[in-house]
Amino acid sequence: MSEGRSWLGNWTVRMYERVRERGYASLTAFAEAHPAIPLYALAEELGGGDLNAVQLWSGLVDEAERNHQVTRLVRGQLVREFSESLPGGWPDVLDDESRFAVAETLASWIGFTPETHKTRARQLMATLLARPPPPGWRPLGPDDELLRTLLPDEEV
Repeated sequence: MSEGRSWLGNWTVRMYERVRERGYASLTAFAEAHPAIPLYALAEELGGGDLNAVQLWSGLVDEAERNHQVTRLVRGQLVREFSESLPGGWPDVLDDESRFAVAETLASWIGFTPETHKTRARQLMATLLARPPPPGWRPLGPDDELLRTLLPDEEV
């Protein structure tokens, strides 16, 4: 099915029905059960072509806002970006090629980050580039210790 067809009908109902069919109470629970899978792959798993990553992200942001978990969602998206773009983790050396890969990964992540968290995300990016984590570091979930230190949960 083409990308445009994913917008036909009530895609929100379709998305949540498929989440429940897979035994999850929420879209967040489904996504967190697959922390290192890119959004487009999660959408494909749920939709088989009639759901897309933008729809999935929209639902995740909505749930995160309602549950005061946006920071956790933002950390989780960084995990997805790392898994897809830097599967070997943080490079051993930041030469031109690896610096570009890291910058591309972080920029993609910031693109997903809601406006309310962009400043904090940019600060995290600057910190990682100024004081790189150990070579091979790759967050495996939103509760990664370094991620929680760099982007702690907001007070509610």
